[in-house]
This record gives sequence, C-alpha cells and structure tokens, in this order.
Amino acid sequence: MSVNEQVLSYPIPNDAALDPPAEWAELRSQCPVAHVKLPSGDQATLLTRYADVKEVLADPRFTRQLTAPDAARLSADGGGVFSSEFAQIIPDGGDEHQHWRRLVGKWFTAKRMAALRPAMTQMAEKLIDDMVERGAPGDLKAALGFPLPVYVICDMLGVPAADRDRFSYWSDTLLNLTRYTQAETEASQTEFFQYMSDHITAKRAEPGEDLLSELIAVGEPEDGGLSNIQILVTGMGLLVAGHETTANMIGKMVSMLLADRAHWERLLADPSLIRTTVEESLRMDANSGFGLPRYLREETEVSGTVLPRGTTVVCSMAAANRDESAFEAAAEMDLTRSPNPHLAFGAGAHSCLGQALARTELQVVLEVLLRKLPTLELAVPVAELERVEGLAVGGLSTVPVRW
Repeated sequence: MSVNEQVLSYPIPNDAALDPPAEWAELRSQCPVAHVKLPSGDQATLLTRYADVKEVLADPRFTRQLTAPDAARLSADGGGVFSSEFAQIIPDGGDEHQHWRRLVGKWFTAKRMAALRPAMTQMAEKLIDDMVERGAPGDLKAALGFPLPVYVICDMLGVPAADRDRFSYWSDTLLNLTRYTQAETEASQTEFFQYMSDHITAKRAEPGEDLLSELIAVGEPEDGGLSNIQILVTGMGLLVAGHETTANMIGKMVSMLLADRAHWERLLADPSLIRTTVEESLRMDANSGFGLPRYLREETEVSGTVLPRGTTVVCSMAAANRDESAFEAAAEMDLTRSPNPHLAFGAGAHSCLGQALARTELQVVLEVLLRKLPTLELAVPVAELERVEGLAVGGLSTVPVRW
C-alpha cells in the first residue's frame, strides 16, 4: 500500500538514531499533504516539502491556537507545551506578538551572544575536563550536552543552576506526548508555575542583571511592558526551549560528525568550517522531534490540496530540510554548504527566538571539543545509539564516547 492510501501513525516510528524514516522521501514525492494519526488518536495533516513547510510557517492564517475545540489533540491527555493554557498567554500574532518578540529578543542579539561566548567557552572546557577526569567511556549528553545550555539559560533568567534537575523534569512533562500520565503532567506544571511565580516575586523585590528583571523593569502593559502572567510564562517557555532542544542537538551533532569520522578529521584539519558545520548538522537532523503544529482558522490551499477550516497541520521541518528541490545532494552531509537556508529554527514571524543562542552554544561546543579532545570517537556502533521516545523533542538518550 502506498503512502497515499494509508493513514500513517505520527510521529513516524523509526529505529535509526540518525537517519530519516524511509517514508519521508516517499511522502515528499507522492503525498506532500498526508493524513496522519497523532498519539491522541486524532487526525492531522502532515507537510514534508520544503516550499510548503516554509509557506505555512510564514502564513498568519496558520495559528498556534491548538486549544480550539476542533483542533487535534497531540497527546491523549490534551496537555503539553503546544496546547496547554500557557501557550495562549503569549500573543499569537500581529502587533502584540511582534511587541513581545522585540522585548524578549533584545536578549538574543548577535552582540549579546558574542559577549556570552567567553563564559560559555570556559564552562564547556570545565565540563569536558570533568568528563575526562571521570574516565572513558563517558556520556557526552549528560556530561556536556545537557549541563551547558542549562547553565546558560539559568544565568540569563537569573535562576539557580542548582535547580536544574527539577527544570529538566518539568520540561519533559511539558513536552510530553506519551511518556507521562495526565496527573503527572498537571502536578508538574503546577509546581513549575509556582516556582516561576515565586522567582518573579523575588526579582520584583531584588532585581538582578537578568532577562526577567529587565522585563519587569519595562513596567506594566500600559507602559509598554508585559503583564505579570506573560513574564511568568515567558520565563517558563525560555527555560524549556532554552535547554531541551540545544542539549539534544549537541549530542546529535557530535554523533553525526563521529558516525563518519572523515567529517571529524576534516574539521580538525580546518576549524574554520565550524560555522557551516553547525548549520549543516541542524539541516541533517533527522530526529528533531514532533515538528510544528498549526491550526487553520480558514480554508486554505497547500500544494494544490484544499485544507478545510479547523485542520491541524504538522510541519515537519526535518523532512523539508532533506528536500532535493531545495538542497543539492540533500541526503549528503556537506560541511561547506553555504548558503544553507534550512528550516530547523522555523520561518516567518514565529521563527525560533533563541536561534542565535543555540548557534553560539553549538559552535562553542565544537570549538572546544576539537581543541581538547581531537581523538574523540563514539564508544558504541551507530546502530546502538537510542532515540529519546515519547516527547515532542527528538534526541539520543545517551551519547557514549571515548577519546
């Protein structure tokens, strides 16, 4: 049976840690607007072509309002990061959304990232030294991939990095598809909300040099600032987004480069390729998670298919990033690829606010690893790497390495 005639389960099951499911290429060529069944049992429409995904992500008619009564639920309990009431507090579009992005985006400029770089480099060096001291084999994800982004985002938000294990659990439950029960998810979100609420009250009393203190200092909404609840949800959102995706990407990027060690050798010979290598790793990431769901407020046509109002669309940026019509030799990892207009950070008004931060962290990790551990290699065959399951983000459960 061809992909045209069947309703695929989504996310599409795939055992290979770093390779895409075979269905992607088939869907792009034969069925770019496909019917899929989500973990909740609800149906959605999956887009896999570069042009379609880019167009939908930039189209204001496709909204993030997944709480609409006829929107597909992603997980059986209907909660999670895309459809909880928290997602509704940040304005979804128009001037209000742009205003929110301007206020928060000041913290993610290239200039700010350049200023953070030396501290990030020191932190990466210390984490790698600690891993080496514990001896090989080590788990690169636990030793470096996870702690580095967490320290950085905690520092930006002025929250103690000592609480990072709690953030990790709270993030996981917010990104839940099938791993946690509804009761666990709800209890966790209540705790996280209370924690952030107390943190912001403390920042109001004693402001620091951090993003939340600065958002508070702008003043009330009537002064051009954000409401208390918006600041709170912004803090929660940045904590989740700021560590989970980058922590996973560090592990996947290093695994991709070590899976075919010719890539690693090439970088050792020419570290000036670090910047383009990071972009190509982002493009090649076949395990990036759920993709971006969008809800359609009015009937629209995509790729010649009419989508009725109320359709929930899932944009697979990872499938789009391997579209031969957008990238020459799309299945090949080319460390010199430039330009590289991949969609790993989305597109349009909702493209990832923290992409400059993620890029900086990934570049720093490569720089420091190449310099300190040139003999780095995977400690298990690629076939034994295991995917993170049951969450809206993709990653590897561990990245065993030796040096």
